[in-house]
Amino acid sequence: CSSSPLFPHFSPTPPPLCLSLPLLFICSWKRMEEDEGTSAKSEKKRRFMRICVFCGSRAGYKSSFSDATLELGKQLVERKIDLVYGGGSVGLMGLISQTVFNGGCHVLGVIPEALLPHEISGETVGELKTVGGMHQRKSEMAKHADAFIALPGGYGTMEELLETITWAQLGIHEKPVGLLNVDGYYDCLLALFDKGVEEGFIEGSARHIVVSADTAEELITKMEEYAPIHDSVRPRQSWEVDQSLESATSGGALRS
Repeated sequence: CSSSPLFPHFSPTPPPLCLSLPLLFICSWKRMEEDEGTSAKSEKKRRFMRICVFCGSRAGYKSSFSDATLELGKQLVERKIDLVYGGGSVGLMGLISQTVFNGGCHVLGVIPEALLPHEISGETVGELKTVGGMHQRKSEMAKHADAFIALPGGYGTMEELLETITWAQLGIHEKPVGLLNVDGYYDCLLALFDKGVEEGFIEGSARHIVVSADTAEELITKMEEYAPIHDSVRPRQSWEVDQSLESATSGGALRS
């Protein structure tokens, strides 16, 4: 070792100090790596501006379904997260939209023209966009949302959920997809996903696309920590989705 203006506090003569110099660099480097790791970890936590909620025009038989919907709406309001949903004013759709709207957050509903008589009763809240069909509805909701949550629902809710999961598997989006598993409603579906992995129809990495929890607070927290895992992420051109988004944007009508 020799003295250097860069390290004036190190004496060039005692060997122990010379030997400790590389060790000092190693320790400093390790601390830098730890700091970077902590910083990266905190940066990975997501902040949602808008969440799309898939839910039905029915409320179900159990009061717990409505209670969970109200709680989800309150969680969105507390976190200042706007709502994107299917545009209906009845069932769980009506409940979630009214809760978020009354809490002061923006509500965007997207509904096909043909479903207006079936899913809207009385006044709607927030902004309502009509589109030409079901695929445009899903694409438009996906375009405006940072994440997705499925409440208990029927065929329509599950179809929206499964297509969104498929888009994530293909790398079309990297947004979290959450299941609010109220009273174990989605236990059988989650078991089916596990069976798909077991039988070789679903990749193990793709199973992690679906985030589930029993409460709204726990679910959103898990989704904030979600890190996408794909075997191969496709380029971002999102072919079919982009095409349908363009037609939805040009053909849709807004109401407020």
